[in-house]
Amino acid sequence: MKKLSVIISAFNEERKIEDCLKSAKFADEIVFVNNSSTDQTRKIAEKYTETIIDQKNDPNRIDRQKNAGIEKATNEWVFILDADERITEELAREIKQTINSETKFSGFRIPRKNIAFGKWIQHTGWYPDYQLRLFKKGKGRFSQDYVHQVLEVDGEIGLLENDLFHQNYESINQFLNRAVNLYTPNEAEKKIAQGYEFSFSDAIKLPFNEFLKRFFKEKGFKDGFHGLILAILMAFYHFMVFAYIWEKQKFKETDESMLNLAKDEFKNMVRETNYWIDTEKIEQHKNPISKSLLKVKRKLSK
Repeated sequence: MKKLSVIISAFNEERKIEDCLKSAKFADEIVFVNNSSTDQTRKIAEKYTETIIDQKNDPNRIDRQKNAGIEKATNEWVFILDADERITEELAREIKQTINSETKFSGFRIPRKNIAFGKWIQHTGWYPDYQLRLFKKGKGRFSQDYVHQVLEVDGEIGLLENDLFHQNYESINQFLNRAVNLYTPNEAEKKIAQGYEFSFSDAIKLPFNEFLKRFFKEKGFKDGFHGLILAILMAFYHFMVFAYIWEKQKFKETDESMLNLAKDEFKNMVRETNYWIDTEKIEQHKNPISKSLLKVKRKLSK
């Protein structure tokens, strides 16, 4: 039987950490990375594991800090679990079956079920939200210093079927605090490091395109008012990335007429919005003639 190590990295998570640790009890080993918590987080973790690593907290290297736990793991397979996540019984069984079968894969992505503002978000680009979390020891690690980074795994990647439960944002303030003070400044630095030059038209166009993608293409409207709010919040998130880039590039001015620039972009926004509204009407119509007429209308409006 092959064995599993679950890595949990946390900072001041006394309210959530016990349920997280309970969900990982099926594993052969829990490696707990305590990032200088000042509350009861470490004390709670001591009830579930003796393998605890203490290190300085660095909110700008949230994922890379997990490498300490990966290196400490002693088993053939490793699973990365965040403090606000839970491994369901169904997922636990699937993980055990998977690691004890003959597999060509070095790692597996798991669908994640996000609960935001008290509701399971089934659309808006938030489901299935595949996360690469399970991998063979020695095959995976986080290699970059940005806040949220994708785990890098050497080898082929497979998919599991059962959901990882994620108790995501519980309040608007929590979303805004993380977005404005942590995620978007970090993402702005990443874009600048990749050579991006600030564009005034991008600052208007791309946040709006994010809204259209979330609300229409990814069916956010099916999540009701939750979907609308999340689509707007994600658009704001992208706008703040551009605002921070503008700040870091010394608040540069433009020679273009801001009124003309905005006018052109808003015209495009109207066309794009009408396109997606027509697309949804086409999908909902059962009458083939009505569908054809709407397709013509959509094409002309483009």
